[in-house]
Amino acid sequence: MFRFIHSSDLHIGKRFGTMPEELRGRLRDARHTVLDRLALQARAGGAGTILLAGDCFDTETPSPAMLRQALAAMAGHAPLRWILLPGNHDSLLADELWAATRAALPANVLLATEPGPIEIEPGVAILPAPCTTRRPGRDLTEWMDRAATADGALRIGLAHGAIQSFSEDGGGLDIIAPDRASRAGLDYLALGDWHGQMRIEPRCWYSGAPEQDRFKHEGPGRALLVALAGPGAMPEVTPVETGSFDWRMLPLELLSGEDAATALAERLPSGSVRRQVLLRVVASGRQRPQARAALDAAVAAVAPEFAHLVLDAEALATDCESADLDAIDRAGALRQAADRLLAESQDEARPSNEREAARDALVRLFSYCEAMPS
Repeated sequence: MFRFIHSSDLHIGKRFGTMPEELRGRLRDARHTVLDRLALQARAGGAGTILLAGDCFDTETPSPAMLRQALAAMAGHAPLRWILLPGNHDSLLADELWAATRAALPANVLLATEPGPIEIEPGVAILPAPCTTRRPGRDLTEWMDRAATADGALRIGLAHGAIQSFSEDGGGLDIIAPDRASRAGLDYLALGDWHGQMRIEPRCWYSGAPEQDRFKHEGPGRALLVALAGPGAMPEVTPVETGSFDWRMLPLELLSGEDAATALAERLPSGSVRRQVLLRVVASGRQRPQARAALDAAVAAVAPEFAHLVLDAEALATDCESADLDAIDRAGALRQAADRLLAESQDEARPSNEREAARDALVRLFSYCEAMPS
């Protein structure tokens, strides 16, 4: 029985420039410490090898400190064996990166930088397909069909890129054949690029990112524990959790007149877990301006308890009548501004982003007027 951890897309060094400054450092650190969590899952599952199927680093020019600290972390988990494959973010074009990696390579780390079989131990061969550039423009796994390995050896493919229509960055130009595992007689094909965990067929999986970095793939990061009983045997594939942050989307469907703040409070995760949760509340339906302002206030009040909390109200329409605007003012400059914003928010001839901006401004005006002393 040969057991290993299949992971990919660590993206060490990712900057998270759109996040608050305090959170950026925590997210960057989680990408480094996930190496320890991968090692922990390997030991718990009886695996002696960790396959990293591309994009270990977020760019082709990680700082020397990022590189050396990552290699030191891997070295600290010897005798676990780590196998690193260049992905599209850290492709073979990054000559300086891979030269520096070779110069500081620990004994328990192997680089899969050539498209040729690597016998990592008797009876186990890794067939890597390193990314030559960010956009190779061809199926880099094709050579595996013709690759010769020792009789009776396990054949494990290792690749990074799109398969069918799955491409993390939307390019989808470099299509890996979905039946590559069967074509090449592989016992397992370990793929990277898609940050969500996905089975393509029983012998071919995307591991998903071990530490998530976007709301596109909900939940904490995961990896795969794979067990191969022998050549031709069906692999046993078990998802294992490795992420420290939990990225979630929370749908919030609202009716006009509904207490949005209460509806939100009932759906939020509770307790100390909030510190590790990045939450996007996706509100839809209809709300009166006062209720929408109360929702904004409720989000702002609870947001500091979360790693990150954002309200997406693009699909939340504002029901507004003259009686609602009377709460702002019955005449004068504020009422004129409110009338104009209401008209712009309902003008179908305007682009959707302008209507949304008008709705947001109207809600802010309600919030401002409610906060004013009577």
